[in-house]
Amino acid sequence: MKVLRVPEATIGRLSVYSRYLEQLDKNGIVTISSGEIAKGVGVSPAQVRKDLAYFGEFGTRGVGYNVKDLIRYLHRILGLTRPWPVVVVGAGNLGTALCAYKGFRDRGFRIVGVFDNDLLKIGKRIQELEVLPIEKIPEVVKEHQVRIGVIAVPEQAVQEAANSLVRSGVEALLTFGSVAVRVPSNVVVRSIDLTIKLEILTFYLNFRETHPMTWLEPNL
Repeated sequence: MKVLRVPEATIGRLSVYSRYLEQLDKNGIVTISSGEIAKGVGVSPAQVRKDLAYFGEFGTRGVGYNVKDLIRYLHRILGLTRPWPVVVVGAGNLGTALCAYKGFRDRGFRIVGVFDNDLLKIGKRIQELEVLPIEKIPEVVKEHQVRIGVIAVPEQAVQEAANSLVRSGVEALLTFGSVAVRVPSNVVVRSIDLTIKLEILTFYLNFRETHPMTWLEPNL
């Protein structure tokens, strides 16, 4: 069996490319070169060509890429040609903000359930969703055929939330913070640690101060 190994950084850049191209399409741009894409998103033209080359040949030499066609290709690669129902565990400040974020729906991610074990939160509404008890996760996952779950709970409750989602049939989890969750090998987990992102920023700022004569390329 042929194995396609695509760097995760490439997948992230494809998402950035698609959103940039969608904005260009709204502005009536018909064709674009790899150099123009690169300039618009802050990478090199060679990086754009390399990222796209993992998935085949796109565009015409000397002409560039048709914007609408490239958007369609990228959406197909990223799995965005269909809607994705999502559930959120945790109805605190973070969970509430995630449920209210319009950008998810714009990209095809529809939050169909939000859950908590706090009796003071259960029954309240976040946007059009009623906060449900954790015990309702299997019911909602089955009803909406949910495959993606977002965990927005305190660190000590992350593993328990992950267990509930996995038992219900969820196949991909997004968590926040530094807690590593234990899941079966067929479950995809990705974590966002904002502290790490801030420390990356302080690294660059500190490097700039301590090595004023050295240029460190930040777009790696």
